[in-house]
Amino acid sequence: MDILSSYNIIIAVSVTIIVSFLFNGLSKKTNVPAVLMLIVFGVGLQYLLKYLNVDNINFLPILEVLGIVGLIMIVLEAALELELKKEKLIPILKSMGIAIIGLIASAWVAALILYQFIPEMTMQSAWLYATPLSILSSAIIIPSVLGLKESKKEFHIYESTFSDIIGIMMFYFLTGKLDPAEDSGVVGFSLNLIITIIISLIASYLIILIFQKIKSQVKLFLLIAVLLLLYAVGKKMHLSSLIIILIFGLVIANMKLFFKGKLKKYLHFEKAHHIYHELHTITAETAFVVRTFFFVVFGITIVVSSLFNVNVAMISMLIIASIYIIRYILLRLFIGKDIIPQLFIAPRGLITVLLFYAIPKEAEIATFEPGILLFVIIGTSLIMTGAMIYDKKRNSTAIKTASNKKVETVRWKAPSIDDTKS
Repeated sequence: MDILSSYNIIIAVSVTIIVSFLFNGLSKKTNVPAVLMLIVFGVGLQYLLKYLNVDNINFLPILEVLGIVGLIMIVLEAALELELKKEKLIPILKSMGIAIIGLIASAWVAALILYQFIPEMTMQSAWLYATPLSILSSAIIIPSVLGLKESKKEFHIYESTFSDIIGIMMFYFLTGKLDPAEDSGVVGFSLNLIITIIISLIASYLIILIFQKIKSQVKLFLLIAVLLLLYAVGKKMHLSSLIIILIFGLVIANMKLFFKGKLKKYLHFEKAHHIYHELHTITAETAFVVRTFFFVVFGITIVVSSLFNVNVAMISMLIIASIYIIRYILLRLFIGKDIIPQLFIAPRGLITVLLFYAIPKEAEIATFEPGILLFVIIGTSLIMTGAMIYDKKRNSTAIKTASNKKVETVRWKAPSIDDTKS
């Protein structure tokens, strides 16, 4: 019997999606990130495949493709949620500031730790390894913060989205420095960014204007195919491709803002809004499926034994401690005292893994243990879980206390004049 037969693969894919859906439901009740459950599920499959003598499959190419598509879908999903309004300018700038400073400071400290404790590690390679470990995971954060109050939820959506995009740009800026022929410096990088933004805006306007005129009912996957094509072509041209996805999402989510003046007459708002609504749904569904298989495949490929390495644990805990110390300082400076649970919502995830596998061969360090990656992902996710559970209990206690006070007030209400007369 062939284990990898067509029907067995269909069964495996179907069961994985069903299990992931159940994990999502369980995650909402327990606040344990579904991502952690998927990784554990993947580890279980790893041992099952070994038991069935099917452990010679190369999952890395699958992981890379899933990571890229997942990244695009997650950024698009986040961009579609962002409303650009005057009253939200300060929260957006504040979130961006925290994301940028937090990213650079965390990467710098993590690079120093890696350089100090890992033999053969150069400072240049340390920065490349540290950058993925310093990027927030919007794949974990966005689904996890939906139950928070609006201002906190928006802060996390903005912050994690900026962290994703700026972190990826920073990573590829650092990889460009490995090859003097490709290194264009800060000026070249800034010029690249400006060109990308201009191309993104032109492409976004054209896509909306063209797609609002397409009458076919099967145009959404065509739209996603166009976005994937733009991303891939942008990468080939050494542009910051994720900016294209972000800007398209922002334009279609805020059409009234971008289609003003003479441009307004070209926009059929109802048709374009219908595309936005359907795109929102299909993006969320696609992101869910891609995220599911990415983390399951990651679970299959990881070496669990590296988690029990003392050196791995020490380095990982130092990096995790630095993440929260830096985060505490930034949140107190930018936000104030009300920083629970925001302080502890700093998980690492999909982009951390994706960029780790994108480190160029010439910068790879043989003595670096991938277990550090897994340890930091699991550690930050568990800390976030604890914070979310605590915050949920705190809010329910506050609601119960307020309710009891209201009841007591009604019970001990002074009698009215009419009551006295009677």
